[in-house]
Amino acid sequence: MLLSYCTNVHPAEHLDGVLDQLVRYAAPVREAAGLDVLGVGLWMPAVLAHRLAGSPDDRVRLRAVLDEHGLQVHTLNAFPYGGFHADVVKLDVYTPTWADPERLAYTLECAEVLAELLPDGVAGSISTLPLAWREPWTDADDDAASRAFAALGEGLRDLRERTGKVVRVAVEPEPGCVLDTVDDVVAWLAARTGPDVPADRRIDPEHVGVCLDTCHLAVSFADRRAGTAATVRRITDAGLRVVKVQASAALHVADPADDAARAAVGAFAEQRYIHQVRELTATGDVLAADDLPDALDGALPAEGPWRVHFHVPLHHEPAAPLAATTDVLRAAVDAVRAAPHGDEAHLDVETYTWAVLPEGAATDSLVAGIAAELRWATNHLAATHLVAAHDVAAAGTARTEPPSGPTADDAAADPGTTRRTA
Repeated sequence: MLLSYCTNVHPAEHLDGVLDQLVRYAAPVREAAGLDVLGVGLWMPAVLAHRLAGSPDDRVRLRAVLDEHGLQVHTLNAFPYGGFHADVVKLDVYTPTWADPERLAYTLECAEVLAELLPDGVAGSISTLPLAWREPWTDADDDAASRAFAALGEGLRDLRERTGKVVRVAVEPEPGCVLDTVDDVVAWLAARTGPDVPADRRIDPEHVGVCLDTCHLAVSFADRRAGTAATVRRITDAGLRVVKVQASAALHVADPADDAARAAVGAFAEQRYIHQVRELTATGDVLAADDLPDALDGALPAEGPWRVHFHVPLHHEPAAPLAATTDVLRAAVDAVRAAPHGDEAHLDVETYTWAVLPEGAATDSLVAGIAAELRWATNHLAATHLVAAHDVAAAGTARTEPPSGPTADDAAADPGTTRRTA
């Protein structure tokens, strides 16, 4: 599996700023993580995608900076359209929706850019939102989204014919959205595949699949209900593929009625991002609150455990009485690897919340923290299959050796103790 870190942690939305952040952050991350080549999952906001799609010279500038600093791109994040680091984002992150023509145009421009950045012999992936926030969403919106995804498939097939590059779009279920869970996204996509579906609403499963964000997966309590492996199998059993895994961990609160637990999780409430909360009942049902302050104010009974949509650094276990759901992340990666085309899925570390972590939750600088997350991933997430895209292109079946010697903690203490590509 190709590993990268997602640059939506950085605020730049214009070309000069993105080039600067690659030099200022990504290049030092590569060095600190002990990597010869670092995958960057570029966040491609709409203003940047539009500029790059229309300017060969700017694409050359971007590619030159990537090459100079040992960086490569095989995946894009096209979920936030823009403004992802505004003072207040919340529900704005879900606009424009897939019922809006702007979303399709933006995604196709991202695909054009990615096709030019891809290493030879490597397919690309683009993660996108699960249609929209659940309200308002009408039958007319749903029909417009179906048509948009059919047109997306046509555009990606045309891109493949023109460039020889395969780019797939991965729909990312998220709590509170139209496609809230894995079951929701599987049902929606599968109902729109096959020869009986009208061509103007038919989704191409070769070019459209699923993005499995493991924080979202944990928040849905998939591991406690159907089981992580069984949930992943539902995707492939429906004839769909996991195109991308966003490696992320949620907060787990074992006893949300406990005063200390409420105070600890309350420190994670902040104004920029929405932090959906789910509670698992004794009967296996899942209760919902749209944001952490709502849950703390009584929207949930606090009689069962909570999971909170807050991406916490992979290598930092929160202080008790809180915990992180890295066990769900590990199980999900194992299940994807065992699935058809699993080794072709991309693995993108997506902790975009560094700037809004409560004081004391992490002491790393941003560079050191991202590097530590990547080291954690290479040591804990099926490391024998984390390879560099240029190795895949050159050798087809290249694989790194299983990690040996220094542990993740040893590597964190001395970034030069081990050197891999990712």
